[in-house]
Amino acid sequence: MSLFSFLKEAGEKILDALTPDKAEANSEALSKHVKDALTGIDTSKIQVKVEGDKVIASGEAATQEEKEKILLSLGNVAGVSGVEDQITVTGPVMVAAKFVVVEKGDTLSAISLRVYGNANLYNKIFEANKPMLKDVNKIYPGQSLRIPEKD
Repeated sequence: MSLFSFLKEAGEKILDALTPDKAEANSEALSKHVKDALTGIDTSKIQVKVEGDKVIASGEAATQEEKEKILLSLGNVAGVSGVEDQITVTGPVMVAAKFVVVEKGDTLSAISLRVYGNANLYNKIFEANKPMLKDVNKIYPGQSLRIPEKD
């Protein structure tokens, strides 16, 4: 179990506010958001629970990559400050990806240069964050991204 921190003010605006009186509705909205955002990934065994401005994700994912994408899709929502990871991976154990937070003025090329030493590897980061990212030019400050191994 680990807690991933996110910038609460950044992210996709799918909820009015994370308030105790809306916890169940917010949990359902976040579950739907993950299912809709992660086409091609089986999210049927994932449960989402909202506690304050924190989200608890539990259940099973087939791969480490799918687990990371689920956690990121939950955390990259405005109002969410953290995601508690209680998801187990049923498939082969793999090295977890690193994560970066997009800073003002960042591009995928700039992030690629910073983490890999080569700006031309930006597409590796883009592919690792699909389907959450739909365009290489559409990232925003405060967004968290998966950074896979360079190979």
